[in-house]
Formats: sequence, structure tokens, C-alpha cells
Amino acid sequence: MAEEHYFTADPQAAFKRIPVSANVWGHWLELTSGSGVFAQGRLDIGTGVLLREQAAPEGARSVLDLGCGYGVIGLAIAVAVPECRVTAIDVNERAVLLANENAAALGIDDRFVACRPDEVDPAAVFDEIWSNPPIRIGKEALHELLLTWLPRLAPDGRARLVVGKNLGADSLAGWLTEQGYPTAKVASAKGFRVLESRRAD
Repeated sequence: MAEEHYFTADPQAAFKRIPVSANVWGHWLELTSGSGVFAQGRLDIGTGVLLREQAAPEGARSVLDLGCGYGVIGLAIAVAVPECRVTAIDVNERAVLLANENAAALGIDDRFVACRPDEVDPAAVFDEIWSNPPIRIGKEALHELLLTWLPRLAPDGRARLVVGKNLGADSLAGWLTEQGYPTAKVASAKGFRVLESRRAD
């Protein structure tokens, strides 16, 4: 069998749940990750940089966690900003399952829902999009992914992305700007850039 990736829709690896603890914005999150899902058993470095370098989006009322994995970014936002509703999406069915289980365990499943991308309301718009995007799907697929979801930003909305410097963060920022989403580096740590994109209009 060919090597599987975390962006496989239905991983065939035996499903084993693995606990993860993370302190984000002063809130302890006791979460469950799993085999076949990105960053099983840990908070990956890029996501950790994003959550340490950016404050909780206090003014946001609707947030998209793009490529949510087991849900840590969106769950942290929903816990820290009680007025916010979070939609988390992933093509990996195990990731969606785990993210929803984590929301239920945290008691925030009334404000957090994980689903497949095609299950999102086509009319939904978001104040903010947060993502540790799946760079390894390849440039063409990544560009398609971003151009599918960035147009769903509210007119004054913004996206916050964390991308490895050696994985093309600077060139991605330039490309996003060319596509009508002016993008700036707002933080840098441990070999990662935090990028902020806004709508040109």
C-alpha cells in the first residue's frame, strides 16, 4: 500500500486515540488526537507558534479552522472567545470525528462543529480564518484550497496562517497578495512565519 498522509480522506491505519494537553491563552485543553491524523500525540511546532504569537480573536463571531486536524486551533478559539462560533473543516474523516469528540468533551459542541468541506453552508462567511495549511499537498492544490476559502472572509475579515519559512512562506505571501489578499508577515519563530491576509476590497 502506498504511504498514507494525514490528508487522506479515510486512513486505513489502525485507529488509536492518543491524549494531548495544551495550554492556550491561559486555558488548559485536554484533547484526544489519533493515528492517521496530523500531529498525533502532540501539538505540532507550527500550530504552537501560531497560538503563541497571535492573541485570541476577541472580536470575531464566526471563525473557520481550515484543515483542522483534531481541532486544537478552533477549539482553543471557541474556549477563549465564548461569543464565537467555530466551523472546523478537514478532508480526513478521523480528524473530523476527533475534533467533534473534543468539542463535546470541552462542553462547547453548541459553538464548534467539525465537518467535511462540502458540508459547510455555501452562504457562510467568516470574520477570521485560522490555519496551519497542509503545505505538503503541493503548491497547486494549496493554491486551490486557499482560493476556495479566502473569498468566504467577511469584507473586513482576515486570515491567519502559519507556514514554514523553508516551505515557502515568503513566496506564498507574495502570491496571496497578487491574488487580491494583501498578506504580511506578522510574526516569526522556530522557522515558521505567521502570515496575515486581508481582502483587498
